[in-house]
Amino acid sequence: MSPTFQLRHVVLRTADLARLEAFYQGVLGLVASRPAPALAEFRPRAGAAPLIVIREEPEAPAAPPRAAGLFHLALLVPDRPSLAAALVRLAGLRQPLQGLSDHGVSEAIYLADPDGNGIEIYRDRPKAEWPVEGDKVGMVTRRLNLDNLLSEVAVPPPEHPLENAVLGHVHLSVTDLPRASQFYGRELGLAVRQDNYPGALFLAADGYHHHVAVNTWGSARLALPLRTTGLVEIAATLASAREPRRVTDPDGIPFALTPASG
Repeated sequence: MSPTFQLRHVVLRTADLARLEAFYQGVLGLVASRPAPALAEFRPRAGAAPLIVIREEPEAPAAPPRAAGLFHLALLVPDRPSLAAALVRLAGLRQPLQGLSDHGVSEAIYLADPDGNGIEIYRDRPKAEWPVEGDKVGMVTRRLNLDNLLSEVAVPPPEHPLENAVLGHVHLSVTDLPRASQFYGRELGLAVRQDNYPGALFLAADGYHHHVAVNTWGSARLALPLRTTGLVEIAATLASAREPRRVTDPDGIPFALTPASG
């Protein structure tokens, strides 16, 4: 069965493209290309579609810390050895991490790029192993078993552990959870998959644990500012779309939607 909703890529804005290019290519190992001097695309491997697109605007100011926008983008790897290899690569490069978590449905590494955009690298557990609560998932946050994970690293580890990664989900900072839930249900066809996590909702299509998460953690937030660094838009495929269209959530976060092909 073809997916009804699928994330394609995230578009970011930066004031220093060279700095972010060094991170996404040199640290994460993604394949970089420059379609234009002020535009870079980052792919998991040559010939694949981009997962991250970054535009440079040298005068762009940093977004206010309490503004709505990207909490993190999440790169999904196909298996546990790939996640272990990603961790080994990051450790070898002495890349600071923000967290290492077991969420029941997945295992995850958290970090940030030099502009402060959050990044998650994760692998899913088989769906039969996901914790459930009624008709929803029961995601948790507990410490990742590092010794057990690292026991699965191939010897030698792969040079490019993200070569088969996809954009698995996005996590967004918003100002109001009920309003966001209504929008994502109506415009993207996403159902709430978990609603008992304090200050957050997790929404998905096709029975996934989440394609989009929204949170109001911290203090009250502002709508997504225009022309600042950080999130520009999120591109996705929507099976119900008849033609390409752009929708904007109540906090100004844009989604560029295209119909599913074939």
